[in-house]
Amino acid sequence: MSVDGVTPSAPTQSAIVAADRCPNCEHALAQPRPNYCSHCGQETNLKPPTLLEFAQQFGGNYLAMEGALWRSLKPLLFRPGQLTREYFAGRKRRYVLPLRLYLTVSLIALLALRLSGMVMGPSESAVQVKLDKPGELDNVVLRLGQRQAGVRNGQFFCEDLPAVVCERVRARITLNPQAMEQALRQLPQRMVANWGTVMFALLPLFAAQLKLVYLRRGMRWSEHLVFALHLHAFWFAMLATEAARLPWLQALAALAVPVYSVLALQRVYGGRWWATALRSVALCTLYGTTLVVALVVVALWAFFA
Repeated sequence: MSVDGVTPSAPTQSAIVAADRCPNCEHALAQPRPNYCSHCGQETNLKPPTLLEFAQQFGGNYLAMEGALWRSLKPLLFRPGQLTREYFAGRKRRYVLPLRLYLTVSLIALLALRLSGMVMGPSESAVQVKLDKPGELDNVVLRLGQRQAGVRNGQFFCEDLPAVVCERVRARITLNPQAMEQALRQLPQRMVANWGTVMFALLPLFAAQLKLVYLRRGMRWSEHLVFALHLHAFWFAMLATEAARLPWLQALAALAVPVYSVLALQRVYGGRWWATALRSVALCTLYGTTLVVALVVVALWAFFA
């Protein structure tokens, strides 16, 4: 209702805070007023958020940005399998939940690689491009592992690739050789941009492979997924060391990955060491093959998209 033709404005923040009811659910608050509503759990002493608080609210649903992250990093990096055992023991509030920890570490690792400039164009040994005349490609080789396609001395060739892929490469070279050259140069950056999504999509498959390798343990697939999230978070943490450009650190990270993985398997799943070693080889073969196939698919998508 207006007074003297003036419409009253909405209650200010201070007026809301001074109320004896919860601003969220209007539940009556005890006196002296508690910090949190006993009915809905919202804070009672409201104030405009700072920039840092706003950033935490924005990313809190997806990323770990609070103190639990630092408590989680120590066991993640230096105690293989410990976070998974803590989770299985029911100590969940003490550490960052597995999915949030994985998303946080993987995002930081990929951002570090992008910002450090480690993602460079392909080397001359990987992709060879020579423009003899404007609008023509005389020599270009696109390699995907042992598979390759392109033009050599003016003649198109395609080795160990599906026929449909060979035809796409031939068409791209013929129709627009400049675009072909640019696509080759941008291939590594585009692959990294999509690799995080691919790795996330492969997590359920890795958990299924764990269940297959440890079939007699009788564990649920979701339990294997918890271990997969923690192990992949460590792998991404080691990948982030590439941004430092320190050869000794990169070598240490490369050595840590297989050693940590075997120790984590032994700590979480138990059993004899020789059995863990055999299962590690089987798992490495299964998941290694999966990664190679995924790498080829991502490379092809990044090239043709």
